Amino acid sequence: MAQAIQISLQVRFGDIDAYNHVNNVVYLQYLEDARVQLIHTPFAADRTARGAASFNDLIGDELFTLVGRNEIEYLAPIAFRTEPVFVNIWVTNVGGSSFDFGYTITDADTSVVFAQAATSMVLVSRGTGRPVRLTPAQRAALETWRGGPVPFRRRPAESPAGVVHPAVAAVEGAL
Repeated sequence: MAQAIQISLQVRFGDIDAYNHVNNVVYLQYLEDARVQLIHTPFAADRTARGAASFNDLIGDELFTLVGRNEIEYLAPIAFRTEPVFVNIWVTNVGGSSFDFGYTITDADTSVVFAQAATSMVLVSRGTGRPVRLTPAQRAALETWRGGPVPFRRRPAESPAGVVHPAVAAVEGAL
């Protein structure tokens, strides 16, 4: 597994809710902050792709990324603290026009894991609003951050054979 990139984030007083811990929605902001920092992180000198200094440069002005899905598992509350928390981020999958990030939110030494999460991103054309296939250079850059799957503790139970979830039936009926 590739080394996760560890990004330091300061817990802000405004992140704390009435229960005296970081609000669940703020965790998603922490993940977003880590993604933005990662895609703007300069490549190592030997990894530059066609003059691109970062993954953001490989995306360019004609494309952008959208969040297709988030999944988060809260494991321990974060109270207000003056020391930062750390978001460890890596790539878990690279598809045709999408890629997935895995995360843990931890103390600096990763001894306490506050949350673990996954995000699916989709590369989209600004002009058409449609997904666009990842280029070989984009794929190579994402592979440098490649690691294993997020070890979620709980997964939703699968439906028994022959049972169709109402939301799935509605979507399939619309196609």
